[in-house]
Amino acid sequence: MFNNLLLGTGAIVGIVAGAVALLLLIVFIWYVATFNKLKRLKNLVDEGWATIDVQLKKRYDLIPNLVETVKGYAKHESGTLEAVIKARSAAINAKGDDRIAAENALTGTLKSLFKLKESYPELKANGNFMSLQSQLSEVETELASARRYYNGTVKEYNTSLDYFFTGMIARKMKLEIRAYFEVDDEEERKAPAVRF
Repeated sequence: MFNNLLLGTGAIVGIVAGAVALLLLIVFIWYVATFNKLKRLKNLVDEGWATIDVQLKKRYDLIPNLVETVKGYAKHESGTLEAVIKARSAAINAKGDDRIAAENALTGTLKSLFKLKESYPELKANGNFMSLQSQLSEVETELASARRYYNGTVKEYNTSLDYFFTGMIARKMKLEIRAYFEVDDEEERKAPAVRF
């Protein structure tokens, strides 16, 4: 009888040990899957930012040509031209979240540069200016698309970091919430006034 009791106890211990081992295996698989998901999301966010960087480089390369073209026609608009050059320089040198604010400032100064063509009809007729404006417009469209992609990946990434258990793993990986690439100028958020 004592042998049967020991056999029954041994079977229970074996079952419990098997259950614990299975539970540990499930936790390990979950941990690895979560770790890989966070790594993938981080890489997607980094890829999104790199795509924005490529478009910003194109933009930076076009701006000096555009400024030089406008200089010939709008000599007394040096304040606008200097603001564009200063904003471009600040955007190139900005790092991290400061870069988003610097890019938004550059976008604002570019808008003021394009408004100059209304004051200078001969500038509107300049083929070089129109070509540069068209190229910059194309870059801005690509940049808007890259920002949408980046913000979408940041949303998924940040949401994953906010989950309790996933967040614990993210903290061990030293992952941090990333900022969205947003418009920070209230004027840009307003609907444009259309006059005929």
